[in-house]
Amino acid sequence: MESYRVDVAAIAYKLKGTTNWWRDINGSRLWQDHIFHILAVLYGLVAAVALVQLIRIQIRVPEYGWTTQKVFHFLNFLVNGVRALVFVFRRSVQNLHPEIVQHILLDMPSLAFFTTYALLILFWAEIYYQARAVSTDGLRPSFFTINAVIYTIQIAMWLILWWKYIPVLVILSKMFFAGVSLFAALGFLLYGGRLFLMLQRFPVESKGRRKKLQEVGYVTTICFTCFLVRCIMMCFNAFDKGADLDVLNHPILNLIYYLVSLMNGFFMLLIASKLDTHVQIQCGSFLTHFIAI
Repeated sequence: MESYRVDVAAIAYKLKGTTNWWRDINGSRLWQDHIFHILAVLYGLVAAVALVQLIRIQIRVPEYGWTTQKVFHFLNFLVNGVRALVFVFRRSVQNLHPEIVQHILLDMPSLAFFTTYALLILFWAEIYYQARAVSTDGLRPSFFTINAVIYTIQIAMWLILWWKYIPVLVILSKMFFAGVSLFAALGFLLYGGRLFLMLQRFPVESKGRRKKLQEVGYVTTICFTCFLVRCIMMCFNAFDKGADLDVLNHPILNLIYYLVSLMNGFFMLLIASKLDTHVQIQCGSFLTHFIAI
């Protein structure tokens, strides 16, 4: 019995030490600045890689204009560059008034992040329907309509909060972001899964089949997981003050949350850098040819 009490006391002491460690880092101005500056550097690196890739592709194939690949790299550069600047001036952003300005600066890159990866879903959807000889005329208008609706709803909520701060509307805004992330996750699961199953039907000896199958599988899994994690964390962020991501004294949670996006962005740039623009343009006909076999 005595040994049992000693073990319980030791466990409780260790748990208390762990809690203190978490609290000490969150409450340290030095740790807060270090973590946000680390995130700024990492986002800046991803933005630089995206810009280099965009310039490289433009030099190699300028005759194709703004392809999906080029737009994807440009949006990645824009999203990660803005996010890096926000983290560089994170403490100044926290002191901006009215408070809604803080939400706009912190959340606007998330909307652009959704648009960036929705573009990849659009690309996959076009390939899938072209391969099945189905018209894709309605896909791009649907893409622009969905984005316009999402931006309009979010901007409307920001304007209302600017006029009058309503706590319930702040929660709704965060849940809206969670819903957008879930929508993107399901989009990757739907069209990434369809494309993966379609590629599996190709003959084993098809040139590039295995490589494309792996790329689609990796991208689908990582992007689905990334947006699902973002959705879950935004739900906690909406209802639990201890999980609030829009404050300075939760740097560890910010590090975890934004590292998920960073890993997703870095992996996607790595995959996109290996794709030749000619291959992307010819991909639809490549799939159509083998589906007919």
